[in-house]
Amino acid sequence: MSAPLALTMGDPAGVGGEIAVAAWRALRETGPAFFCVDDPDRLAALGAPTQPISGPAEAAALFQQALPVLPEPLAAPAPPGRPNPANAACVVRAIDRAVALAQSGAAAAVVTNPINKKALRDGAGFAFPGHTEYLAHLGGAARPAMMLVAAGLRAVPVTIHVALREAVDLLSTALIVETGRVVAEGLRRDFGIAAPRLAVSGLNPHAGEGGAMGREEIEIVAPAVAALRAAGIDAVGPLPADTMFHPAARARYDAALCMTHDQALIPVKTLDFDRGVNVTLGLPFIRTSPDHGTAYDIAGTGRASPLSLIEALRLARAMADARAARAAA
Repeated sequence: MSAPLALTMGDPAGVGGEIAVAAWRALRETGPAFFCVDDPDRLAALGAPTQPISGPAEAAALFQQALPVLPEPLAAPAPPGRPNPANAACVVRAIDRAVALAQSGAAAAVVTNPINKKALRDGAGFAFPGHTEYLAHLGGAARPAMMLVAAGLRAVPVTIHVALREAVDLLSTALIVETGRVVAEGLRRDFGIAAPRLAVSGLNPHAGEGGAMGREEIEIVAPAVAALRAAGIDAVGPLPADTMFHPAARARYDAALCMTHDQALIPVKTLDFDRGVNVTLGLPFIRTSPDHGTAYDIAGTGRASPLSLIEALRLARAMADARAARAAA
């Protein structure tokens, strides 16, 4: 029997608990089976029959009857919409425990609920910009890549959470090549795509239009595409970003490599805002996450949609199965 997925608690004042319970109700009959690293009492208070477990091996057998919970008790109350730094250490421990279980093989993958970085900094001295960087630290990964997945589109920003002006300064041939290599290997290992096709965007309007609207395509992006091709990766570009995402264009590649955050995220969220999934490639373990934040404004109201988390759980299972199949081949 396959190992279950590990779902972290995320910020307990956000919607993570609500969507975890809703996802369990949606998936209890069909799977994939997962367990929460969380406070059993708080999840029970959200209306789920919960069952504390001592390890992941117990989760699958009881998944249809109750939500399996590996206990990580909160240190303080967590009223909806009011993050409490006193719980920061619990949130970080939940991540640590899920990652350790994934690295040992006891869990098939890590699925993370959204966190609040400021609350973690204030309460636990969290020194990382976000989940991705912390997971890379735990996994010893030098260069992870963030991939957004929805409606058949996989999009990867080369520069991520920086100001647009800074992104232009950060962009380099080496960074594009390194990201492209991570993405190509991730598509092979975790998506079962033997010969990945990458479409590489330009930075400027019309991909610079031969230098008339900027020379980054000529001096930075085109050399990166050439280097990827020389490494045996099927890459094309630089392509105008505004023509990369219509249905016919999407059919020609397996992942879009975009130069800035919004180039990648706008098309994904436009195609299917409620079901987008955040995937971290380049880690020694599988990690997915719903593509939304803590949603403090609707926490506790019953309005939070579990669809993104459900898709994150399903994708994590598919990726784990693809990775296992490749390892066995």
